Formats: sequence, structure tokens, C-alpha cells
Amino acid sequence: MIVLTGSIATGKSSVCRQLEVNGYAIIDADKIAKELIDAKVIEKLFGLNFIKNEKVDRKALGDLVFSNPKKREKLNRYIHPLIREKIYQEVKKMEDNHMKYVVDIPLYFESGHYDGSVVGVVYCPKKEQIRRLMLRDGISEVDAIKRVDSQIDIEEKKANADFVIDNSKDGKYLEMQSKKFMEYLSENFKI
Repeated sequence: MIVLTGSIATGKSSVCRQLEVNGYAIIDADKIAKELIDAKVIEKLFGLNFIKNEKVDRKALGDLVFSNPKKREKLNRYIHPLIREKIYQEVKKMEDNHMKYVVDIPLYFESGHYDGSVVGVVYCPKKEQIRRLMLRDGISEVDAIKRVDSQIDIEEKKANADFVIDNSKDGKYLEMQSKKFMEYLSENFKI
């Protein structure tokens, strides 16, 4: 299994778009999670305060789980096994059909329950990560730091990567880094 990970606001989505343009299918753990986390599940786990117009109030849920580690763990214990099962089903389809693919798993290291043949980490320094998150989501520095700190530190992820895609500069540099990742996959995994 080829895994792409990183941390919030490091640029995984940008790398995934570049991989897609180059013929890779993307299995997106976040999209799978959104499909699996429905209003009934959230109401059962956390109550009606997190339901708005019969749908999950993602902002309220995010505020809860990013500020309360026990609530985050409760959600993760429920959802991660379901996400993992769906990912493995999708990977099997890709491999059975000899397709190029990457699994985008933002919480790969945090979940600790996947078998990745190779793990690529999209990296940018923590300070830059916080700045990008504030801009992207229109949140305060305090909230951005809470979200960044809810994940394993990006430096630790970088140290545990098989391949690091450096996204600390501009878009052209990231494109070059993404191409190097694809070359690495092609040379080492016949993809």
C-alpha cells in the first residue's frame, strides 16, 4: 500500500492533485470518513448539540474533538476501524486492476493500524503549517495551534517517512518535489 500523509495544512491535497494529473487514483481517508460519519452516529456518540438541519455540524464537532482529547479518542475508536476496512477494500480493487494509486491518510501515524509499503510525508515547518491553517480556515492562532498539536508533530512524521515531499517553498518547488516522489515510486515499486 502506498500512503501519503503529513499533518493539517502541510499540502497533502496539493500533492494529491498533482498525482491525479499524472494518472494516480487517490483513495482519500477524509472523504471516506465524511461518508461514514453521519448524523445518527454523531448523535449517538455526542448528542443532538452536534446536529444541525439533520446533518452533522462539522464545525461544532471539530471544535469539540480538537479541544477535548477524550472526545477525539472516542470518535477515533469508533470511526478508524470502519475507515481502515473501506481503505483496504479500495486498495485491493486498485491492485487487482494494476492501477497506480496512493492512499491519502492524514492520521496514518496517529492511527498506527495500517500496513504501508511506502509512506510519503508532505512536510512544511510547524510555524508555516499554523500560518497556512489560519489563512485557509479563517481561525485564530490559538485554534490553529490546538488543531496542529492534536496530531503527531510534523518533525516526527518527517523522521519516520520513507520519502519526504518538502512543501516549505512555492508551488513550482512542490511540483518538482511531487515529481521526485512519483519517480521514487516508479523506480522502487514499478508503479
